[in-house]
Amino acid sequence: MYDVQSIRNDFPILGSTVNNHPLVYFDNAATTQKPQAVIDAIVEAYSRTNSNIHRGIHTLSQISTTQYEQARKTVQTFINAPSDKEIIFTKGVTESLNLVAQTFGEAFLHEGDEVIVSAMEHHSNLVPWQIVCARHKATLRFIPFNKAGVLDVEAYKNLFTEKTKFVSVVHISNTLGTVNPIQTLIDIAHSHNVPIMIDGAQSIQHCPIDVQKLDCDFFAFSGHKVYAPTGIGVLWGKEKWLEKLPPYQGGGDMIETVTLEKTTYNTLPFKFEAGTTNYVGAHALGVALRYIMNLGIENIQRHESELMTYATQKLQEIPQVTIIGNAPEKAGAISFEVAGAHPADLGMILDKQGIAIRTGTHCTEPIMQFYGVPGTARMSFGLYNTIEEIDYAARIIARVATMFE
Repeated sequence: MYDVQSIRNDFPILGSTVNNHPLVYFDNAATTQKPQAVIDAIVEAYSRTNSNIHRGIHTLSQISTTQYEQARKTVQTFINAPSDKEIIFTKGVTESLNLVAQTFGEAFLHEGDEVIVSAMEHHSNLVPWQIVCARHKATLRFIPFNKAGVLDVEAYKNLFTEKTKFVSVVHISNTLGTVNPIQTLIDIAHSHNVPIMIDGAQSIQHCPIDVQKLDCDFFAFSGHKVYAPTGIGVLWGKEKWLEKLPPYQGGGDMIETVTLEKTTYNTLPFKFEAGTTNYVGAHALGVALRYIMNLGIENIQRHESELMTYATQKLQEIPQVTIIGNAPEKAGAISFEVAGAHPADLGMILDKQGIAIRTGTHCTEPIMQFYGVPGTARMSFGLYNTIEEIDYAARIIARVATMFE
């Protein structure tokens, strides 16, 4: 049994009020709330065991180092990576995507080469490739999508040429909620001997991830999307690729030896972890992932699927509401418009009733341009949301829709 009321008790913020109303938090695609276990882990680390990692022989340093490396093994288990050497801790998915774009570009991109991304990418998986392609005089090509928010796989197949060097694509759209057919996209890329990276920022918290089964070459996600703190994220990459890529930054931990004339680099994963990393954040990420494993990611997926289906039905019952993106397979988020209402106005009115949603372009301006809208309102769900919260939000939205009509 998935006891959502019991789970909600693990999240202290969910018992709070906003504008004298119980908090209804539907902004999980932006960031998730944190369970008490994660909060306690952070407080405990800074209160009792804080010390820089990998450098000290004293007890506190050894404890911090052990917690950090245990978190790496937890991530390995969570995504079923072949080796913990392939788990790189970063600041978040944005840094992970930039790391691969910059280092792959430096090592492998030349004038006239091509990189494929989708037209529904978050800016974090679009702008880095624009920068890298401009720098190396390469061409960025785009997988189109239709009005339903579904990628055109046939068009994707036709984008490949002998000049195609890399593919980077989002797993689940943070704006449309579309679950892209990444297994198909991966298989097609590999049929052309092209490596592919998956942006898992919006999938890691909603569905099981098995990087060995997927056989992608890189997978990236952020801790704060998966009930862990901000400032910590993960890049997983196949060892064969990580060995080929040059370092992303220079500094402590990524070096083996340094002279004034030359530096030799450390082994994986430390080659890509320059300087003092967010070791407390990594430890708390491990705690968050173990919390999810205890609940069962399949149970979470089933619960959230019910929320998505129910919320879609409730919004469709409001005549003034138009849902943006109606892909057959969606997860996590629903974007919509209310006739006559600017999304920002809707968001402010809902906030007065204690309901937190996201409004704007959601860092996907090309999607807004495709649909010809200035922005959307977005409801996004987490493992602690309930049917009752959806009912409450739908009643308020219907009332607001009538007012603007």
